[in-house]
Amino acid sequence: MHLSQSALHPLDVGVALHLVDAPVAASYADLGSALGLSASTVHASVKRLTDAGLLRQGFDGERAVNRHALLEFLTHGVRYAFPAVLGRPTRGVPTAHAGPAIADRLVADEAVVWFAVDGKSSGPALEPLLPKAAQIAPQQPRLYALLSAVDALRVGRARERQLAATYLSHALRISRAAVRL
Repeated sequence: MHLSQSALHPLDVGVALHLVDAPVAASYADLGSALGLSASTVHASVKRLTDAGLLRQGFDGERAVNRHALLEFLTHGVRYAFPAVLGRPTRGVPTAHAGPAIADRLVADEAVVWFAVDGKSSGPALEPLLPKAAQIAPQQPRLYALLSAVDALRVGRARERQLAATYLSHALRISRAAVRL
């Protein structure tokens, strides 16, 4: 017998973070439109997230993010599952330690950015986990902050990672005691 195992894709992180605040019965088409993805891509992502235990899906079709498991994966696994590779300096949207989640708590020499033609910052490029993150950032500031915190976990040093983990714990409404790096 051959069992198929589904592995998470980088965009699944963005889908999971979006689902934290999305209506539980939102259609795949609506979710895809909000994320710049097709409905079939979101459907496949939801299946992978469910298989991984990061999402619970009831018989009624309603979805619920397993917030504790998601936080655990983000704080301990995302930088290994989806390692960050910094590219050439470019213009773009600030992320990681320069993003809205933790930038006000740090003094950084250089921003890390998601490439965007109309970007206001410059620094080493980082491919976002969610393909259209730079385009949806202005329309969805909360999702932008969450994704930038995840990038801080991927590229940051210990202090940036701790600040990002604390931010995500608060944003996911999980007690600070649950956050240990």
